Amino acid sequence: MERFTIKFLLLIIVALIVVPAVQLQASVPSDGEVSVSIFADETKESSLPWWAWPIILFMFCLPLGIVSVLGGVGGAVLFVPIISGFFPFHIDFVRGTGLLVALSDSLSAGPTLLRRGIADIKLALPVALITSISAIIGAIIGLRLPADIIQLALGISILGILVIMIKAGRRDFPDVKKPDPLAAALNISGIYYEESTGKHIDWTVHNTLPGLLVFILVGFTAGMFGLGAGWANVPVLNLVMGAPFKVSVASSHFLLSITDTAAAWIYINKGAILAIMAIPCVAGVMIGSRIGARILAKTHPSSVRYIVLGLLLIAGLRAITKALWG
Repeated sequence: MERFTIKFLLLIIVALIVVPAVQLQASVPSDGEVSVSIFADETKESSLPWWAWPIILFMFCLPLGIVSVLGGVGGAVLFVPIISGFFPFHIDFVRGTGLLVALSDSLSAGPTLLRRGIADIKLALPVALITSISAIIGAIIGLRLPADIIQLALGISILGILVIMIKAGRRDFPDVKKPDPLAAALNISGIYYEESTGKHIDWTVHNTLPGLLVFILVGFTAGMFGLGAGWANVPVLNLVMGAPFKVSVASSHFLLSITDTAAAWIYINKGAILAIMAIPCVAGVMIGSRIGARILAKTHPSSVRYIVLGLLLIAGLRAITKALWG
């Protein structure tokens, strides 16, 4: 594990130096001014050199990854509204990078959860199909809308997510008597080993059709704003469809790797993902997540949750005011 960590850090350091330099070589003339602006206000130029921004983004995303794990939310839910609201980058690049931030988190956790039998493919694949299609549509529409409209809609959505996080509870083992006809047809059921009780838990789901219809909106929101969808996947799977809480969390990680990939390709095709932003942000969030996972075992996450809710409130209000008054 230590060798892997060292190799990963060396790879990140090389990427931070080489990739942005190669990418910007064609767009930076001899006087050092970037000819293609990634900033929200194209009439203003940054007074900082180009290499300062990857360092700033990395240093910001490192604690962001820690807080996202301790607060029980995906990194992209905090990343997109905060970066777009308080940093000078254009929101299209922020949304594209946000999808990669969410994708890296799910890819790091998904395979392990599948091997342990907690994430369930039969539960995740129908949801992934629905959310992937709607995420692609959301990404296409989002890239065609004016930045101010997206900023306003993002602020409203963040405040809505805030309400959902406050209201949504959890049911560790929902009492589902029998699967509904659609769940039975798709054979959505399973069994997993619950370490806390030392028992094997049989589970199935109900309300499958209403749940899948809700995921259409979830995927659309994920693609349009680059938020990922972990904030909504778990409540819908757990509270609406009746999957056990751990199965919902694990399956959410797996299906995010499919949903976010589908939406990310749209941003890549439109040129809305830049290495100079994506590499330091993904590296910072991934390293911060590993640190946060270790801290989580020694701290009570409820206090951090209030910090996350406060950050979402500030970021949502900032997005709305930025859209309305600049």
